[in-house]
Amino acid sequence: MRLPRLASSEVDVWSVQLECSTAYVAVLRHTLSDDECARADRFYFERDRRRFICARGTLRRLLAAYLDAEARELTFSYGPNGKPTLSGRFERALTFNVSHSHELALIAVGRDVEMGVDVEAVRSMDDADNIASRFFSPREAAQLRALPEAMRTGAFFACWTRKEAYLKALGSGLAKPLDEFDVVFAPGEAAALVVHGDERETARWSLRELAPAPGYTGALVTEGAGAVRCWQWTDVRAGSSARADVSTMEAV
Repeated sequence: MRLPRLASSEVDVWSVQLECSTAYVAVLRHTLSDDECARADRFYFERDRRRFICARGTLRRLLAAYLDAEARELTFSYGPNGKPTLSGRFERALTFNVSHSHELALIAVGRDVEMGVDVEAVRSMDDADNIASRFFSPREAAQLRALPEAMRTGAFFACWTRKEAYLKALGSGLAKPLDEFDVVFAPGEAAALVVHGDERETARWSLRELAPAPGYTGALVTEGAGAVRCWQWTDVRAGSSARADVSTMEAV
């Protein structure tokens, strides 16, 4: 399987549809470790089990393709807040981050660069204003309330994914309060990150908006301002077999 060459400080973001064929789910499950299979089996609903297998199996296949390795031989370790990294003989060979929502996953893969990625299905939420008041900065919450009603749902998820991507890049989870930094999210404005009272930390990171599929919004935060390329991962159904086809990659 040929993938684009990944240079130092570059990041590739892959959009992955999780509504896979039964045959392809079986192919991907075979690449998982025993503990990952056990985790998949703990999901009560088949839909959630399928989504987990497709996201995790595709992550393994992507990383293996970059590393010229077998997907099943990859091993992972986890930070204090659950951020995964490669371990074993491929430790520090690549960095990566994964997010999924409903039937879509985003997988960011980099070399010599920390990153965080997040994706959300844009949908109506009755408690969006309460969430913004509790977790957004005062400036962000006020800006959201000032927008026309028709724009608020999209703006809410734009703000949420940008803040979540930064926290995932840090690997800190919610240990860093969400009101200690601002993101620019208003329609028509370029995405940006401002860490209160810390110009050095603000300058350390680059924030980019992602539009991976209709009905979804996403964000990518990278250390530095290296090149970012966006691709679509496609599985080709062929009877009882399935394979990943990257010959017709499309920009996210």
